[in-house]
Amino acid sequence: MSGNVDLGKAKTAKKDEFYTELTDIEKELRYYKKHFYNKIVFCNCDDPFESNFFKYFVLNFNRLKLKKLICTCYAGSPIANTQFSLSDVVKTATPKPYKAVVTTVYDKTGDGGIDMFDVAELFKSGENELTELKGDGDFRSEECVELLKESDIVVTNPPFSLFREYIAQLVEYDKKFIIIGNINAVTYKEIFPYIKENKIFWGVTTNGSNRYFRVPEYYDLTEKTGKIENGIKYAFVKGIMWYTNLDLKKRHEEMILTKKYIPEEYPKYINYDAIEVSKVTDIPRDYEGKMGVPITFLNKYNPDQFEIIGCADFTGLYGSDWMGVQRIGEEWMSNYRKQGGRGHYTANMTSVVYYDNNGKACPTFKRILIRNKHPEE
Repeated sequence: MSGNVDLGKAKTAKKDEFYTELTDIEKELRYYKKHFYNKIVFCNCDDPFESNFFKYFVLNFNRLKLKKLICTCYAGSPIANTQFSLSDVVKTATPKPYKAVVTTVYDKTGDGGIDMFDVAELFKSGENELTELKGDGDFRSEECVELLKESDIVVTNPPFSLFREYIAQLVEYDKKFIIIGNINAVTYKEIFPYIKENKIFWGVTTNGSNRYFRVPEYYDLTEKTGKIENGIKYAFVKGIMWYTNLDLKKRHEEMILTKKYIPEEYPKYINYDAIEVSKVTDIPRDYEGKMGVPITFLNKYNPDQFEIIGCADFTGLYGSDWMGVQRIGEEWMSNYRKQGGRGHYTANMTSVVYYDNNGKACPTFKRILIRNKHPEE
């Protein structure tokens, strides 16, 4: 691997074992406390022997006033029994898929506090349930689907290579969720319609940032792609976002717009009736037409303030063809190449493109097309 670890390449590499750090989980989930009251939380990609999602929910079980916590995992967990010791609860020579069901958490050991030793003792005493699954623990398996039907909120870091399928299942069973994915997943043709229809939105804390994830020993890492601390490997992964369908106060905070629309500062696309806004902070407060903005706009997106029209440079519902974006065309393409432009662009593509004030042919990365619902007069 070279450079940062790309979630999109996980599918090719068949490496989906990225384990979320507890600090990242704590930073995000503190915003959802009211949503967890008396709810059944399901972590369906989380080995109870290793998952920080399990650790977070079990140690905060009483504070969040959960009704039940369920965790399931795949067979053959690569780092099982390394997060905390439960080896005397289930003795096995080969890692197997398990189901952990927690309905009570208290100071079982009598040492004055609640920790993972109490959790282990509650499993050993049978007050909480830890049993082997019949299948392989895949979130699509029959027994895991039955647990999904029982749950209220799903919280996990799903396999990166199966993100589209994972989201489809959650939508099919009408489940609330808080999960981790790639920032570019918003432009997947299977995902963007949910974004446009306000059925999925970004969380609070990650904002497309890079994060370290714990990975199994067999991962090959360099100084650029990860680090090793106390003998444990961590991969440096770029473009991490939380995805959820739980409404938060943050979604309804109005974006403060300071720029006025000056035509010379906002070039128009040559193949679509909209202006280019290269930075989210430059969205004009008094423009009532369509605007193309970077996907990071979704960090500030308030559905009461803005309307999402579609997304350029992808096919499908609310994509370029659906919106009526024209092909780039030979003229712009020829000028772009003459000016030294590089990349995968072709005249037949439907990316939105423009000329700047100096006549330079300028491409764009994926653009979300929006409209201000209440522009200043």
